Amino acid sequence: MNEIFLDTETTGLSFKDGHRIVEIACIETKDLISTGNVFHRLINPERNIPEEAFKIHGFSEKFLSTKEKFDKISDDFLNFIDGKKIIIHNASFDLGFLNGELSALNKKTIDPKQVVDSLEIARNKFPGISNSLDALCKRFNIDLSKRTKHNALLDCQLLREVYINLLDAKEPKFNLSTKDLEQNLVRNKNYNKKVVEISSNEINMHKEFLKKELKKNYY
Repeated sequence: MNEIFLDTETTGLSFKDGHRIVEIACIETKDLISTGNVFHRLINPERNIPEEAFKIHGFSEKFLSTKEKFDKISDDFLNFIDGKKIIIHNASFDLGFLNGELSALNKKTIDPKQVVDSLEIARNKFPGISNSLDALCKRFNIDLSKRTKHNALLDCQLLREVYINLLDAKEPKFNLSTKDLEQNLVRNKNYNKKVVEISSNEINMHKEFLKKELKKNYY
């Protein structure tokens, strides 16, 4: 099964209070190795952007007013995540918004059983201390220099690195079985197949050359 690293940015803290999603980003991986498939949308929330939210992500009401609304991107989003394990940091926050938006459109909501919350993993591993994405990046020496504002796509990339470290995987390995290796050998069996025959005269000349050169360089 492929994985999806997912993050959102919003106008506030709760969908129930009338806040909306302004950005969704998903990065697809297979065995934690990027497949190159990305879903990223900026969204018109159809409401004002509070100053507190603007300070976090930097998206203004004017800027977002030209973007697509959630109902226009919902099907593409659902198709992208379909049948994949979803990894989110502080999943209850993002799911509250995503399932709120989907329910309002009478769309299929995301099953929490499909989701892994990396914050819960971090809290079990490092109890009693901060386990925010920033704190975990610093703990694992992950470069945060590009994170001047909260950005869903960048946060997905950082979350992938954090998650790998939380699992103590460090560097994902390609799953090459013995069968895979044998198939590679078969495919490459013709490599350097040509054998060059050396004549007896060439062999004698080579021996004479070695005798002379060894005498010259012996010390």
